[in-house]
Amino acid sequence: MTDFTEACIQANREIAQQLKENFHFSLLEKGERGAGGDVSSRADLLAEEIFVRYLGSFGTIESEESGVIGEGESRIIIDPLDGSANFASGFPYYGTSVALLDHTGRLREAQVCNVANGDLFIKKDQEKLSVGNLYAAALSPQLGMSDPELGLFEKAYANPLIAAGLLKAGYKFRSPGATALSLAYAHNVQFFLFVGQSRIYDVVAGLAICEGLEVSVEEDYVIVSHSKNITKKLEAIVRRSLA
Repeated sequence: MTDFTEACIQANREIAQQLKENFHFSLLEKGERGAGGDVSSRADLLAEEIFVRYLGSFGTIESEESGVIGEGESRIIIDPLDGSANFASGFPYYGTSVALLDHTGRLREAQVCNVANGDLFIKKDQEKLSVGNLYAAALSPQLGMSDPELGLFEKAYANPLIAAGLLKAGYKFRSPGATALSLAYAHNVQFFLFVGQSRIYDVVAGLAICEGLEVSVEEDYVIVSHSKNITKKLEAIVRRSLA
């Protein structure tokens, strides 16, 4: 029987094939509002169907699109297509997020994949983060950038006061629009910032991949950085703006 890691990789490969090589404009058609609160596209539902087919035997799936699917002691939390609007706009920053939790709630594995370019991040329980490519045979330890020049600020468009505060403090940032992916890239940037109410589908796998970094999770924001000093400065900017 294929193990969970390989099953998840195979699912991502099929999703990438369907979204890129077999692309059709019908994938952009919108349907009903999903369990996570966003309107699901046919691409979202196609990616979900593929994950269910590959991962359904490993436990109960909790998907941003259809909610709870199947049964089993383990929980598999998925965002089948992280960055759906990017995909619909032809912007190559979209992917998938998968977290496997055992019957006690302990996270056993997290995978985030940038389907657009094949970047793959895998964090297993008690093992260091590994990175690689969806189509490569080998993975390697995550090294990160030695002196990153910018951060990632998801939901920047909805928080202009915080964006202004970051600029005033001298922080450069981008807002690429895929929360799980941006968390996975946190090792390579100066900081990750999300402001708003985070959903389990968006952050559970991504935060697992951020192990070893400074992480601050509050009701209204999530901050990840390489140093306590940066985290404290960002917290101060966010709190002043939200007060």
